[in-house]
Amino acid sequence: MQRIMESIFDICYLVFAIGMGIYLIKNAKDKITKSYGIMSVVLGCGDAFHLIPRVYALNTTGFEANAAALGFGKAVTSITMTIFYLILYKIYKDYYKEDNKSLTFTILILAIIRIIIGLLPQNMWLEYHQPMNFAIYRNIPFAIMGIIMIILFYKKSKLNDVFKTMYIAIFLSFAFYVPVVLFAETYPLVGLLMIPKTIAYAYIVYLGYKYYKLTLKNEA
Repeated sequence: MQRIMESIFDICYLVFAIGMGIYLIKNAKDKITKSYGIMSVVLGCGDAFHLIPRVYALNTTGFEANAAALGFGKAVTSITMTIFYLILYKIYKDYYKEDNKSLTFTILILAIIRIIIGLLPQNMWLEYHQPMNFAIYRNIPFAIMGIIMIILFYKKSKLNDVFKTMYIAIFLSFAFYVPVVLFAETYPLVGLLMIPKTIAYAYIVYLGYKYYKLTLKNEA
């Protein structure tokens, strides 16, 4: 049952994220909608590197036999998720017309640090059992990026605009993700938290569609 349900969920999510991204890019009439479309495509395509091998492993020879493909996919996803938050930060700046140069520099440095750590051979991406210490190291700058984004969108939530619930989605995505990083190796069932984490990201994509529809309504 898990094999079937998880496979269907993963495929539906990828189709939604990539499809919505392409739709927003194609129909964009402003730079925020276009950025949102690009962000959604980056999210979906990046996750596909991990989820497609996962679906294949679930339905064939298992995770250990496909460790290299799964590990490579996780490495790619690690990078694309970092890019995802860089684009989301750009959307924040464009939408709220804010340009804090020191904050932008901080976000960029955190992203670069995460990507560099993620590229180090000590991550052992292609192995079935990967070192916990490097999983923690590469996620520290990522978590800081997430905290910054949560605070930024939380402060703007009082404006009651289309992105008023963005901070909740980002918070939930990290709240579900952190236990997986820390405990999934020891307690495999914790990995199920990736499902609500993925739903949180799908909701972030949906907010881009909601913004796009609002712009059309305002033009009418």
